[in-house]
Amino acid sequence: MSTELESTRRALREAVAQAGRAAELARLLDAAQAKLATAERSVEEARALSEQLAEAEDRLAAEQAAADKLRKELAEQRFQAEVANWKLSSIKVARWNRLGDAIKSGKSNPIRLAKGLRGASRPVKRPTAPKRRPVSAAKAKEERPGVAFQATSTTRTVGGASFRLKPFRVPTGPNTRPHLTAAVIADPHAEALLRYEWRQTTGFTPRDFARVLPLEVPHLLVVESVTQGPWAEEITGEPGEGLKALLAWCGERGIRTVFWHTQGDVAAYARAAELFEHRFTTDLSVAWPRLQFGVQPRVHNPLPLAGGRIDRVLTLDQLLPEHLSYPDVLTSYRWPAAADCPPGTPQWRLAELAACGTSIGTEPDDRRAHVAMRRAYGMGTMTERIDELLEAIGLPSARATLNTSVLLPIMDPFLMEHALAQVARQSGVDQLIVIGPPETELRARDVLPDVEIVYRRPHPAMTEGAMLAAGIDLCEADLVAVMDPRDVYGAHYLSDLRRAFLFSTADIVGKAAFYAHLRKPQATLLKQPDAEYAYLPEIAGATLLARRNTLRELGFADLTEGWDEVLMRQCRTDGVKVFSADRFGYVRVRDEDRWLLGAAHLVEYGSAEPHALI
Repeated sequence: MSTELESTRRALREAVAQAGRAAELARLLDAAQAKLATAERSVEEARALSEQLAEAEDRLAAEQAAADKLRKELAEQRFQAEVANWKLSSIKVARWNRLGDAIKSGKSNPIRLAKGLRGASRPVKRPTAPKRRPVSAAKAKEERPGVAFQATSTTRTVGGASFRLKPFRVPTGPNTRPHLTAAVIADPHAEALLRYEWRQTTGFTPRDFARVLPLEVPHLLVVESVTQGPWAEEITGEPGEGLKALLAWCGERGIRTVFWHTQGDVAAYARAAELFEHRFTTDLSVAWPRLQFGVQPRVHNPLPLAGGRIDRVLTLDQLLPEHLSYPDVLTSYRWPAAADCPPGTPQWRLAELAACGTSIGTEPDDRRAHVAMRRAYGMGTMTERIDELLEAIGLPSARATLNTSVLLPIMDPFLMEHALAQVARQSGVDQLIVIGPPETELRARDVLPDVEIVYRRPHPAMTEGAMLAAGIDLCEADLVAVMDPRDVYGAHYLSDLRRAFLFSTADIVGKAAFYAHLRKPQATLLKQPDAEYAYLPEIAGATLLARRNTLRELGFADLTEGWDEVLMRQCRTDGVKVFSADRFGYVRVRDEDRWLLGAAHLVEYGSAEPHALI
């Protein structure tokens, strides 16, 4: 009996406990339903606010259009008033009007009449007719890439010491593909890499894209896996309505859409990425086509800061504190003597540092920095990456090339083999214009089987300048190089020199800083070591690489010695920009040269090639 009673009591206790839990569950359910109702009301309120905001934006656009119309009407009224004043002034100074005034005022006084007629007969300058002036918008949008993308932080603090910098000036062009327009949603780093590759539209939001993008309808849409900004929530997890609307807008107009995964877990973006026509990734573990970061020559280049580098090796944390914007990062890249980067530093960061000519390691080393820069560019520039992207999605990638023709005048038959061997070392030579002895043509075709050979036999009294003048009209490539058969050129000479056209605005590139070797004293010299990566009045003629059309317009003087001095003088007269690149890859070879001995630094007695050819 007691056992049954105990079982009944236990059952009652469990029933009471279950009833308590049920009551708690009911309370929690009521609270959840109340929160859900509140959330639904918040959603409705947010939707209503969004609609109000859209209406406000539409009203603002309409008011701006009305303001522009009023501004134009006011400008027209001012112009018409100016025209009326001009007509009135013209009538007043007209001779017939002045004669009439003289007759009217002097009809009762013959002396006054004579003076008035004499004055009226003199010519008077008529007022200048007014011209319509263009009506400027309330705020004109600057279209050049990089114009609003400038460094703002001018000081750095290292070890408690404060340093004031002259920031790197981010260039505003040129644009690689001005015929192509891209709408881009990207973080500042990716945006900086892309902005020079096409005409770029950024800054639009899920609310205003339908108003912004029609101003210049893009050829493609590129969306990076952004982590901040108004689009971040649209592309993570379940795709947002704004993203769907944007892609639908692009689909209606045949605009190609590209998703570029550069950061974060790809699974977070997978649902949104499925809505795009094309998907690319920087992650080797993701089974999408690759689109890696590349250096952007417009901003990742060895152009120095105005104040030069400090004589310090900085760690990456000292060099790049967290508060820096990307334009300020571009300044920091150029600041230290060397950057000590820890293991695990992203490859793209190392490539950007190296492309800016900064030594990576615990000690500065110019030679190692130059090789690292060459390697960074060799891994691929952003221009080459975009070529791959456009080819994959079916858009043309027309742009200027760096194809090269070489002008090689050979005046001494004994230099033929040496001269052809120097050209054969080079990469990227499309055409060789060789002017020399008759046997040069067949030998050039043997040594350079994959290069177009154009041979001309010189007249007996022809100067070197005359040879070059005859050869320039035969060149077909975009760039023309002049090589001296006496000198030594490294295997990377032309490829290093061509690189300067990617980041400079010069029409002629060459070397004002270079190594020289004098055979008689067996001396190796270094000419103007401080003349690297700078716009200068002149460079050595034997290192000249120029745009073909510029060289044709300048021409060559009919001289053997000094034709390059005349050419540089003409550049200064015509305002042609001349850029001096690095000091490596070339050795000027002479038996003796008193001018060089007085103008260059002695490096050592011995061969120059170990110093120059890296």
